[in-house]
Amino acid sequence: MRSRLTRRAFTRLATGAAAAIAVGRALGAESTLDAKIAGHPAAPLTEFGYGEVTVESVPHRAQLENARDVLMSLSEDSLLKPFRRMAGQPAPGDNLGGWYNYDPDFDWHHDDAGFAPGATFGQWISALARYHAITGSREVQAKVLRLNRLYASTIDGGFYAKNRFPAYCYDKLVLGLIDSQRLAGDGDAPALLERTTRAALPFLPAAAIDRELPWRPGTDQSYRWDESYTIPENLFLAYRRGAGRRYRDLAVRFLDDVTWFDPLARGENVLAGKHAYSYVNSLSSAMQAWLTLGSEKHLRAARNAFDMLTAQSYPTGGWGPDEKLVAAAGGELYASLSSTHNTFETPCGSYAHFKLTRYLLRVTRDSRYGDSMERVMFNTVLGAKPLRADGRAFYYADYNLSGRKVYSNHRFPCCSGTLPQVAADYGISSFLRDTRGIYVNLYLPSSVRWLQRGAHCSLRQATDYPFADTVAMQLAASQSCEFALRLRIPAWATGARIEVNGSRWHGPTEPGSFASIDRRWSDGDRIEIELPRRLRLEPLDAQHPSTVALVCGPLVLFAIGSGSGRLQRQRAELLRARQVAGRRWVASVGETTLTLLPYVAIDDEEYSTFLTLAA
Repeated sequence: MRSRLTRRAFTRLATGAAAAIAVGRALGAESTLDAKIAGHPAAPLTEFGYGEVTVESVPHRAQLENARDVLMSLSEDSLLKPFRRMAGQPAPGDNLGGWYNYDPDFDWHHDDAGFAPGATFGQWISALARYHAITGSREVQAKVLRLNRLYASTIDGGFYAKNRFPAYCYDKLVLGLIDSQRLAGDGDAPALLERTTRAALPFLPAAAIDRELPWRPGTDQSYRWDESYTIPENLFLAYRRGAGRRYRDLAVRFLDDVTWFDPLARGENVLAGKHAYSYVNSLSSAMQAWLTLGSEKHLRAARNAFDMLTAQSYPTGGWGPDEKLVAAAGGELYASLSSTHNTFETPCGSYAHFKLTRYLLRVTRDSRYGDSMERVMFNTVLGAKPLRADGRAFYYADYNLSGRKVYSNHRFPCCSGTLPQVAADYGISSFLRDTRGIYVNLYLPSSVRWLQRGAHCSLRQATDYPFADTVAMQLAASQSCEFALRLRIPAWATGARIEVNGSRWHGPTEPGSFASIDRRWSDGDRIEIELPRRLRLEPLDAQHPSTVALVCGPLVLFAIGSGSGRLQRQRAELLRARQVAGRRWVASVGETTLTLLPYVAIDDEEYSTFLTLAA
């Protein structure tokens, strides 16, 4: 993959870093969370705290607990070993293994262990801090505090000098430390963040560097895969959480404007050939640039990029075959169905997708971002194989015509860092709020607690959605109060209906909107929403209308069995498929019965995401 950044452009970036910081300063130091922009007159929605939402859904909860169990089981000496070795300190204990190791003789041509030493440490600290905030577990909190104290004695420039990915690792450590302070009560985290920043800065580039561009003399190609263009998001967050002005200035310095955000803001599609996960992840930096600086250019870039990404996404919501973004009309999606099994980098891609769609939903209040988040959740990451303590991790969703769920060949890859974070974030993605009330974004067995004009309120969801049409909710309130309850009506949900206390609510329930029920609520009030899940066929792309996915509500139904995607099917036969159990559909196709399962119900069976329609 060739970089779009020329050496001349790199020189412009390097020499323009100070100017970029000056521009950032000119925009003002205070957060613009209450700013108003054209087309979005209201302030952004706010997230609930991790401890204010409880997710009771069995698969969501199982993924969270699995991640907690694995991270809590990891040896602390093994976790600190790469940091200690790279700092020239005694390093007792066993190597953790896989990518996490430090190997001074690593050769990317044939080695695997040692590829990204210590890279997931900050993500795991972040995930554990989030778990503590969700559950109040003192055992988990103690683990976070203990690991941070052990990490403190290893902070050294040698970690970055010897690392292929200094920006990547620094980015994750920044997030781990700010989450430790905010969510796990680590009062030492700000000082550790300052020390970490001082150690890392001499080994970071002058400005954001496009992937594949050489910038460290005397190093091999693997050193070009760092991701400096992703770090502004967490630097902006550090600034807004009180870390100081330098983090805001650093964030501005690493905004990837020349070859990425500027053309995107102009509506130029520059996605093709970019590394999929990291460049989509960088769009969250654009959103933080708007939230912190009020930069409408960066908001336009993120919105335009989302539309461009959607145009090249699979019906599952996944994107990026072989970790590359593609041209929407170039035939690469179709070719990927037979050329690769490495279709969507699932935990990492889902983490980036969740963050981006949550930001965009907060800013725009446009329900399509919630629709997109829901589709990715049910059709990709919620069906990931569980993380293992020996480092086995689920990496790619496989959309090949003969697909399977398998563990990665790599131990402790990047996806072992993001999966625990995704699992911790289901709750904060489910509900959002503003001063007038709350938004229900994801329909899961869950509950949320909040204070509404002096009334202590909670809303509980009970549902088997998306395997059933209805979602039942019940309100508990310490006193009656007025607020607006907004319910997401997916774009596919024609004929949605809502009842309040058993009576039909006659307000608008247009597909692709939030239905807003604004009334005085009382303790015990009941709400039921029906979202009819009619079967439909969604083509892979406009160039291949006969290559389709069978979709029910937000669920892609995967055809089970060897060769199931290569046989030609009649449209009418597929649309007569019947749900015969909670997680199982069947279709009578000629003389045979075709079994179809949603991604979360597939174990080790061979399957096909796509079906071929008869001419």
